[in-house]
Amino acid sequence: MSFVERIRSRYQSDRAADKPVVILGIETSCDETAAAVIRDGNEILSNVIASQIEIHKRFGGVVPEVASRKHVESINGVVAEAMERAGVTFDDLSAVAVTYGPGLVGALLTGVSFAKALSFAKGIPLIGVQHIAGHIYANFLSGGMEPPLLALVVSGGHTEVVHMPSHGEFAFLGRTRDDAAGEAYDKVARSMGLDYPGGPVIDRLAQEGNPEAYPFPRAWIDEESIDFSFSGLKSAVINTLHNAEQRGETVSKQDVAASFQAAVVEVLVEKTVRAVRKTGVKNVVVAGGVAANKGLRKRLTERAEEVGFSVHFPSLDLCTDNAAMIAAAAFPLYEQGKFHDLDLNAIASLSLTKWAATPTI
Repeated sequence: MSFVERIRSRYQSDRAADKPVVILGIETSCDETAAAVIRDGNEILSNVIASQIEIHKRFGGVVPEVASRKHVESINGVVAEAMERAGVTFDDLSAVAVTYGPGLVGALLTGVSFAKALSFAKGIPLIGVQHIAGHIYANFLSGGMEPPLLALVVSGGHTEVVHMPSHGEFAFLGRTRDDAAGEAYDKVARSMGLDYPGGPVIDRLAQEGNPEAYPFPRAWIDEESIDFSFSGLKSAVINTLHNAEQRGETVSKQDVAASFQAAVVEVLVEKTVRAVRKTGVKNVVVAGGVAANKGLRKRLTERAEEVGFSVHFPSLDLCTDNAAMIAAAAFPLYEQGKFHDLDLNAIASLSLTKWAATPTI
């Protein structure tokens, strides 16, 4: 029996027996080695993350080769711990889901190789997941809303507003034209001499500062655009810091952080409001690491009440990279019987809008 025949036979047998859908998710797109077990698309049985922050902190950012080697060292133990915490065996799994893009290609290959080997050895379906789709589906693990919805995706590598009319369908309404919001946070934090990763540190300092101390720019582009631009803001903050240093002046890190964050949050929130008004979609979810930002959560919640739409944030532990979101994103594909063959490969720039159409068997 061929691999495809084994997969189809297993899937049909499990569906006929009306068994719970138990999916092992694997995430290795950047610097977290993560594995999770999810039942029926929204029940987290385990969610294990091995972070590399301390390793990369001294470099001020992720070193791809170092990250890849650490994934190889960690993945067996992380998966074993996820399975043990969930109280399941590999024979209990309905499928294995894995991030195959976008991300660091060497890091992605570690997870993809492991998932393919497990799929072949156990004859269970293999489901490749697009990383940003995973972040969006993190909302479904904490009481999020059903489509149609808008997703504000904000992370170190992505800032975009996505329209999701139904499961597996995505269309970009607006994207960053240069730096992502999270990238701007990290670069500003580095210029301020703050620890890596910079986003959470700036968010903490911003709670203690004056958001009107520095009139940093907001890039609106034009009255209708939902696109973003943060490079000018980043440069303005860095120039302020350099100019103060040259004049021998001391700046308040709290005030700089608060003023910078106010500029970022205002643009993110108002562009989301534009998307709501343009589409008429009243359900908004926030996805990505910056979804944990207190300033963003507070202001977007306020504007949602003022304008009249609903907004949902993932729980804090599901904002950053994790494998539970990958398994959750795989669940609709499992329900549709859409799986990947063993030729699945890592794709560093995998498109969100084309992802759901890629399963091959």
